[in-house]
Amino acid sequence: QKDFTLVQGLTNKFANEAHWGSTFWLTGANRFAQPGQSFHNTISADQVAAEVLGKDTRFTSIQLGSPNAIENGHGPGLSLAWDRRGKPMAGLDNPLLAYHRLFSDETMPLAQRQAMLSQKRSVLDAVLTDARRVQRGLNKTDTDKLDEYFQGVRDIETRLSKDEQWLDVPKPKVPLAEPKPGLAGRDEIALMYDLIVAALQTDATRVITYRQPVGSLLSSLDLKIAAHDMSHYTTGDRLEASQKRDVTQSTLLAGLLDKLKAVEEPDGSSLFDHTALAYGSNIRTSHYLDNCPTILAGGGASLKLGQHVVLPPNTPLCNAWLTMLHGLGIQAERHGDSSGVVKELLA
Repeated sequence: QKDFTLVQGLTNKFANEAHWGSTFWLTGANRFAQPGQSFHNTISADQVAAEVLGKDTRFTSIQLGSPNAIENGHGPGLSLAWDRRGKPMAGLDNPLLAYHRLFSDETMPLAQRQAMLSQKRSVLDAVLTDARRVQRGLNKTDTDKLDEYFQGVRDIETRLSKDEQWLDVPKPKVPLAEPKPGLAGRDEIALMYDLIVAALQTDATRVITYRQPVGSLLSSLDLKIAAHDMSHYTTGDRLEASQKRDVTQSTLLAGLLDKLKAVEEPDGSSLFDHTALAYGSNIRTSHYLDNCPTILAGGGASLKLGQHVVLPPNTPLCNAWLTMLHGLGIQAERHGDSSGVVKELLA
């Protein structure tokens, strides 16, 4: 219990879609903020952190996910992460993909990879030249769209520059066997947690999000009830299924914390001491979007752990993210709809 803090009372005030548990969880965005548009998002808290913490690692951030996320109640998005333009960031949807992305060395010769990067840069330069040619004479709406396009190109340039920086640096070796294809549910989550620990331990990245499976977890527990039906629980099978799911997720999370604590750093501290972890959802239960369940753990953000904090109703969830960002040394003025830091979390 001393390793985490449970926070109640947090809410994303703009949340209005009861089947989107992840879309705005880390952003706090108002989906109708742009006139005439039915969907809008903003940068997620992990990506605010990645802009600072990801400069010196091979991967600025890693997004982990699972198949069928929308059907499982996560809502739109390719992962939990959204970039500064509010665009979804792709995730790695199974442990095998994540393992190879993080730890498998390239089989292609270095010279060939260098040539491919040069070719990508040439294509990018040609695209920019064409875009600038049509820039003159556009109205404001089209100019805004083109500016968004240019930002996307700049993001690609940044990724290419990082690829070049790490081109001849071998990936770290880890004591993990290549995952078997087809892992799902409980086993999938457990292995993803192992990959998270290994990625942080080897400093492959310092920012990771994981959008977890729901339906396959229930199947792996021999629960026949659908994920959506389970969330509308009443006394009986639905409640029992929900409780079994909760116990399993809690056990897996406890295992992750134990693994982080078991990794010893050169100064005698543990990886847990240098990690800031948030676990939760934008949906409480059924269709209720207030009092979002939130667990915070790890010593990386200098939060006060071992607490059960009950905040005033409708405290912005983004206040928790702002508090974590400040604890990580990232002095953002605000995040999403934040109104300030959560003083009860400050150590």
